[in-house]
Amino acid sequence: MNGPNLGILGSRQPDIYGTDTLADIEGWVAEEVADRGWKVEAFQHDGEAEMIRTIQGNYDSVGAIVNPAALMMAGWGLRDALADYPRPWIEVHLSNVWAREQFRHQSVTGPLASGVIFGLGATGYRLAARALLEKVTDR
Repeated sequence: MNGPNLGILGSRQPDIYGTDTLADIEGWVAEEVADRGWKVEAFQHDGEAEMIRTIQGNYDSVGAIVNPAALMMAGWGLRDALADYPRPWIEVHLSNVWAREQFRHQSVTGPLASGVIFGLGATGYRLAARALLEKVTDR
């Protein structure tokens, strides 16, 4: 699940976020988990309410990769929804938030995640998929 402004990846500040599109990233994640028989359901929302509804509507999933984007800093409702999500989830950010503005150095969602990946671009999503493969025991 991807948050605000990530629907325009590929053209949005490519010097920071790269030139890969969200569709490219979703395809790579699907490749990573295919051998396990998992199906990827990808969501991108620019609003916090839609993200909350997506989380609450997917409690039966095996796990999640979440890029909350700027909501990592002020998405308290999103944080509460992720606190109730019953499966492992990995937080991903394309850019290295520690190398950016000070206001990006605090995450209200990261402490709840099973793991957090920053600054590796689209590769971070692949690594998150691999981490979920290890963290999730088949049910």
